[in-house]
Amino acid sequence: MKYRRLSSEELEQLEDNFIRFLAAQSITGMDWSKMKTENPERAEELIGDFSDVVIEKTLHNVEYLEYKEKQDMKMFHCQAEKIVMFGLFAEGATDLDFTSNDAPDVMMEKMKSSNANLKVYTAEKEYKDGKRLEEIFRMIENGSKISPDGAMFKTLKGLVK
Repeated sequence: MKYRRLSSEELEQLEDNFIRFLAAQSITGMDWSKMKTENPERAEELIGDFSDVVIEKTLHNVEYLEYKEKQDMKMFHCQAEKIVMFGLFAEGATDLDFTSNDAPDVMMEKMKSSNANLKVYTAEKEYKDGKRLEEIFRMIENGSKISPDGAMFKTLKGLVK
């Protein structure tokens, strides 16, 4: 297995896709039931293979990630050859909480009205050994979330210009 085994809940949500995956392997429902009891190692191997297919497809589609802590947030643009990061750190005593799920415009209003000293920072790096998918997977496993539209990344990028 290249990534990780999908959880029972994830597999349950993808049941129809898993059935199609098994069918593509010429495994019927009856074959699968028999395999789970008579050859559980092979059944686990197939679940691992399916998990890798699902995770890899998801990783291919990731363009933006975000990592938020109470007073620090990092927004990532996962480009083909490198990751570009824009971060925002709130120094000092503040009631700002970047972990809230506010829209970028609401978060900007909160920042403007706070007494926090805000520091914008940026960095970029190429993927280690060109392994984009593995790097994105590692970041997600370490707490980054997929951002569907990259709105906060684009907002922070606009602050730097």
